[in-house]
Amino acid sequence: MQGIKDPLQNVTEIRSCLLTWYHHHKRDLPWRGETDPYRIWISEVMLQQTQVATVIPYYQRFLERFPTLADLAAAPPEAVLKAWEGLGYYARARNLHRAARELVEQHGGHFPTTYAELRTLPGFGEYTAGAVASIAFGEAVAAVDGNVKRVLARLVALREDLSRGQAARQLREIAAALVDPQTPGDWTEALMELGATVCLPQTPQCLLCPLNELCQARLLGLERELPVKPVKKALPHFDVVAAVLRENGRLLIAQRPPEGMLGGLWEFPGGKVEAGETLAGALQREIREELGLEIAVDEPIVTVKHSYTHFKITLHALACRLLAGQPQALGVADWRWVTLAELDAFPFPRTDQKIIEALWHKSNKQAHVISSDSEKSL
Repeated sequence: MQGIKDPLQNVTEIRSCLLTWYHHHKRDLPWRGETDPYRIWISEVMLQQTQVATVIPYYQRFLERFPTLADLAAAPPEAVLKAWEGLGYYARARNLHRAARELVEQHGGHFPTTYAELRTLPGFGEYTAGAVASIAFGEAVAAVDGNVKRVLARLVALREDLSRGQAARQLREIAAALVDPQTPGDWTEALMELGATVCLPQTPQCLLCPLNELCQARLLGLERELPVKPVKKALPHFDVVAAVLRENGRLLIAQRPPEGMLGGLWEFPGGKVEAGETLAGALQREIREELGLEIAVDEPIVTVKHSYTHFKITLHALACRLLAGQPQALGVADWRWVTLAELDAFPFPRTDQKIIEALWHKSNKQAHVISSDSEKSL
């Protein structure tokens, strides 16, 4: 391995320096010091790919809505998705719900206490199982998230692409060897805290780092170059259309199938524009295929640009009129006619929330015009 003959030669000093720093500098977070495995689990799942400042209010509201494991297991899937609405990566919420039900039905409402057993639950990957096992149950196992990968790659000056198998294996071995067997939970949180507050991606605060005299990347002047990042490919872009279909003062919404991307969420029906199609033509085809309806497409409502992990979209929401047919769940899980005010009861993706905002803005603007006209007529 480049940069250090034995990356584990200073294990005792590394543990001591980092844990001392953590006990003096750790942030006061709602889940800090928590012993309930349910609450630890919720926080760790929410924190995956999401910043702490965003997570805090979601964490607090989620636990108000589902204060215990039994409450989460008993909740309808839509209620869980609604509580998660806006947090993104909705597979996390679906897996939380599945795991909660499995824990109640097959484990008597109790969490398994070992990493190996936790790994059998839905959504419990290596990181989640390691975090819960170490923090909640004191098992000496590693929990390696993006922050921890960065810290360790710099600590040992690992100059390989971490997305590759050999480097990933090396990192896991190093992480496992460094875990403090006496306080594995504190060790897990300390590593994550260091990555989140000091060992930052672009601007590492090396002068503030408790490991700065032990960090091989800093000693070699490579702290800003490591970890090695894989070459990013340009994200593909798709145009997507959505129907804002009104009938008798109500709007038609559809539920996505339970599995797959954004599974179980509600949306304004539509889909991807195929090559050679106009926006109107694509929307008419999609509504015919998904709901068995014939529609006329009128003016645009709003255009929303959004980036997902592996692609980008431009969503075109278009006002539509029903020409023929009754809604059928052909390519959707369910459908409903609802008023604008009733939309708040359903979980929607962020893109569709933008459509709802536009509809409210238009509604309020029209109400203001009507109110102004009424005042003039008095």
